[in-house]
Amino acid sequence: MPNAEQQAINLAEKLTRFDALWSPKIVAQMNDYHFKIAKIKGEFVWHSHPETDECFLVLRGEMTIQLRDGFVHLAQGDLYIVPKGLEHRPCAEHECHILLIEPVGTPNTGDAGDERRVEAQWI
Repeated sequence: MPNAEQQAINLAEKLTRFDALWSPKIVAQMNDYHFKIAKIKGEFVWHSHPETDECFLVLRGEMTIQLRDGFVHLAQGDLYIVPKGLEHRPCAEHECHILLIEPVGTPNTGDAGDERRVEAQWI
């Protein structure tokens, strides 16, 4: 049983603390994995993560993960794991809130090195 100092992480409340799009915020760590929340809208950059899979869980809204040979549409509550090394581009027509699960230190732009690369901060 958790002691009185431990608290659940309320993702909806954490999402109210920032407005920046495509700027993941770290909310938890499990072993060598970060749980990150982000707000997205529009198109991101084409990229891949050569060393790791990337997990997307839609918390609110809808998004599409474009692949070079198709796409995956995700609605609220849907989860998709992009296999390591697969080039992809997340997109959302309207603002969408997501949870990402990936190894500590995984850059948001993967191997693209785009100007959109940001260092995820704890929130």
